[in-house]
Amino acid sequence: MELLEFLTVVILVFALFMLLAGVFTAYFGSGKSRMIGVALLVIGLVVGLVWGVMGLDSVDIIDVNVGKVVWDAFLYILAGVIGALAAIGIFLLAIMKS
Repeated sequence: MELLEFLTVVILVFALFMLLAGVFTAYFGSGKSRMIGVALLVIGLVVGLVWGVMGLDSVDIIDVNVGKVVWDAFLYILAGVIGALAAIGIFLLAIMKS
């Protein structure tokens, strides 16, 4: 089960960043790079939607609660960012006081 949860996070983060890269490239690109951006956007959208639909309770193709996995991943990332910011704050405080 943990492997499927890990795979869900990897695939959904991949899809999200493909969407973001596609939007960025399609908006700021020109010519051929704009078409590549649209392709990236479509790939990210398709991958994310397919994996999300496969994880729905009614479909049950993969045995993962996608909503719970995404929420847990969000909380872990938030906790990591808070911990990193606290450590950086203490480091800067120690450096500035010396």
